[in-house]
Amino acid sequence: LLALTLSAGLPNSAAAQDEAALRAEMGDEPAAVEPADAGAPAVNGAVPAAGAAAGNGAGNGATEDTSSKAPKNMLAWTFEALGISYTALFLALSITLLTLIVMNLIAARRDNICPPDLVEGVEQHLVAGDRQAAAEMIRTDDSFLGQVVSAGLGKLDRGYDHAVEAMQEVGEEETMKMEHNLSYMALIGNISPMVGLFGTVQGMIGAFRTIANSPTTPKPSELAGNISTALFTTLAGLAIAIPAIAVYNILRNRVQRLTMQVGITSEELLERFQK
Repeated sequence: LLALTLSAGLPNSAAAQDEAALRAEMGDEPAAVEPADAGAPAVNGAVPAAGAAAGNGAGNGATEDTSSKAPKNMLAWTFEALGISYTALFLALSITLLTLIVMNLIAARRDNICPPDLVEGVEQHLVAGDRQAAAEMIRTDDSFLGQVVSAGLGKLDRGYDHAVEAMQEVGEEETMKMEHNLSYMALIGNISPMVGLFGTVQGMIGAFRTIANSPTTPKPSELAGNISTALFTTLAGLAIAIPAIAVYNILRNRVQRLTMQVGITSEELLERFQK
C-alpha cells in the first residue's frame, strides 16, 4: 500500500512543480486560495501594480511632508518655549547682572580700595618730613584707604584712640556699601533658579492638563510646547544663577582681603603721623 501511494503521489507533485515553475516564468501568481476565472490573471496583475503605485504615492507624500517641514532655529525655539513674559524677565535679570558685575569689578580694583601709589606718595612725604603735603595728599584721594585715613587724621588732635575709632566707623560704612552692591548679585543668583522652577512647574501642569483633557492619547507634538517651557525656563534660570553666584563669591573674597589690608595700612600710616 505504501509503494502504491508513493507511486501515485509522485506524478502529481511533479506536475504541480512544473505548473508552478511555468507560472513563475509567465509572471502570474498561483491561485492558491480560491479559483479564478479567465480574467483573474489580469486582475491579479493589475491589483498589485495599483497597490504599489498607491504605496509609492503615499511614500512620496510622506517624503514631501518630511522634507517640507524645515527644523526650527534654536533661538526661535527658545523664544517660543519661554514666551514673552519669561523672555523679558530673564533678559532683565541678565542685563542687571551684567551691569552689577561690571560695577563691582571696577569698585573692587586695588587702585580704588588700597592704591599702592597713595601709600608710596605718603611715605615719601613723611620721609622728607613734609606731613602737611602727606595729609593733603590723603584728603584729596577718593579711595577707600584715603577716606579712612582722612577720617583718622581729622580726629588725631583728640587722641589716637579717637582717631582709630573714626577710621573704624568710616571703614565699616564703606565696607557695608561694597557688600550691599555685591549682595544684589547674590540676590539675582537666588532668584533666577526660583523663576526657572516656577516655569518648570507651570510647563508640567500644562502638559498634564493636555493629557487630562484629551479623549485619546495625545501626540508628542501636543505636549512638546509645555515640556519645552518647563525645560527652557530651568535652563535660563541656571544659566543666570551660576555665573552670578560664582562672581559674587570671588568678588566678596577679594573685597574682604583688600579691606583687611586697608585696616592694617591705615593704622600704620596713622602711627607715622602721630610720631
